[in-house]
Amino acid sequence: MERTKEIIKRKAKFEYHLLQSFEAGMMLKGTEVKSLRKGDANLSDAYCHFVNGELILKSLFIAEYAHGNINNHEPRRDRKLLLKKSELKKIERKTTEKGMSIVPYRIFFSNRGLAKIELYLAQGKKSFDKRTSIKEKDIKRDMERAKKLTSN
Repeated sequence: MERTKEIIKRKAKFEYHLLQSFEAGMMLKGTEVKSLRKGDANLSDAYCHFVNGELILKSLFIAEYAHGNINNHEPRRDRKLLLKKSELKKIERKTTEKGMSIVPYRIFFSNRGLAKIELYLAQGKKSFDKRTSIKEKDIKRDMERAKKLTSN
């Protein structure tokens, strides 16, 4: 069986403090699932918000399926996310607090073959937090280099 690619929003860890994780299903069309299996998607502009008590994923780019027909999907359409009512209420309550937002982080396929999205309840980082993250990453990279040099 062909291994499907997972799509990750790498910048999210740099821009947000990721606090709590949620796994949600997505309402997709057939051609969208085929494009996702090929890895033809981009999470960089995607964001979530509530509309009438439902969580909607906006601006997620899923490329049109190359072998699709006239029933092919629109690349940046809104997609409804599927969560339990209790989780939806919890997330909606938390996002009304100051500075909290919902960040779509990763799209993957479950063991059953269903397309899922990993969401995080997150708080935006300040510029000094971002500088600290860069500094920690540089230190870690330098330590890895030093370890590699001493082992040779």
